[in-house]
Amino acid sequence: MKTSVAALIRSCSRAAVAVLALLGLAAGAAANTLTQNVSWTIDRANTTTKYRIVAYGDSIYSGYNGSVTSAAKYAAPTVDAEYLSSLWNADIESVRRAKSGAVASDIYNNKIVAEKSYMQDSSTRVVTFEMCGNDGLQARSDFRSQTGTCNYSGVLSAVNSCKTYVAAGMDFINANAYPGTTLKIVSNLYYPGYDADNVQSSCTDPTTGTTVNLQSMFLAKLAAMNYWMCAYALQKGFRCADNFAQYMGADYDSNGDGQIDSEALRYVANETESSYVDRITTLLRSTIRDSNAHFVSASSSYDYIQSDDTHPTYTGGTVTSGIFGSTTGTGAARYTSFTDGKSPIWNQYGHERMGWALSTSASPLPAPPKKGRGGGKSQAQ
Repeated sequence: MKTSVAALIRSCSRAAVAVLALLGLAAGAAANTLTQNVSWTIDRANTTTKYRIVAYGDSIYSGYNGSVTSAAKYAAPTVDAEYLSSLWNADIESVRRAKSGAVASDIYNNKIVAEKSYMQDSSTRVVTFEMCGNDGLQARSDFRSQTGTCNYSGVLSAVNSCKTYVAAGMDFINANAYPGTTLKIVSNLYYPGYDADNVQSSCTDPTTGTTVNLQSMFLAKLAAMNYWMCAYALQKGFRCADNFAQYMGADYDSNGDGQIDSEALRYVANETESSYVDRITTLLRSTIRDSNAHFVSASSSYDYIQSDDTHPTYTGGTVTSGIFGSTTGTGAARYTSFTDGKSPIWNQYGHERMGWALSTSASPLPAPPKKGRGGGKSQAQ
């Protein structure tokens, strides 16, 4: 049967409208929450042993790049998998169960708890998670829009929610991860948009009657979140990958105090919350720099943040992730050995830096995975 040109045009138009509608819905999802799950296995030559790293989180661990259909192949957990593959002489499966835009309670309930089976696989040796970034971003957006008398309840609620669900996440992982898991890591928060926040609020403080410097106020609250992530980690058998220090401090001594800035900003085990917050917001405040220009020396810097001023930069291409499904794939490592435990690009991109920070917690060679479910060359769930 012949089809008229007009009918063909109408059919194509309807298809185009359907696609645009789908993309419109997807864009709305990205503004709220967008599931982005990826499994990528680093396939090392001359080995049949495979271990698994499971990473739960939001857009940071997902490798979000502004797209609703793709994500960075080498987000931080997969960068860590490359390091582990070399250290353990094994294939490493990086399983990223992430939800861009999700607040801490969502990640806890709908990723860590609802998707616990991924960390119960017998090949699991590392479980890591990150959360609270969207709690902070939403609270910041709400506070910036305030006029009249400032209301701090939203910001304080974000801090308290972070504390609650970070602790709950650690407890649940401790109770449910495969018993052979040798390493558990929480990643704390860097400060996206640090320079942009160095402005006064549109509202006035109820006590002083004056406007508030947004950067100073948010820095103190972010420091409180980061303190409890690392303090709970110490209490509950986790390691704390200090992304704030790695991103916000230079890799040289900029203030002449005898310490590399990125080392000096790190959480110190057993310090008090007030001591940590004071160190970040006052004593070392002058060494904190926006990570759009992370200085690796006094004369050289790299951009750790994408153009959205929020998400980490990356290299190594993308994979399908989002509304069109997710990727399960395998590939050889980009680097197979690491001088001083660092790849040639360890400090040149945000995700590379975060992945390296995760790798510094690596434990000695773990026990071989059991045969059967999760062992050998099995695919991701």
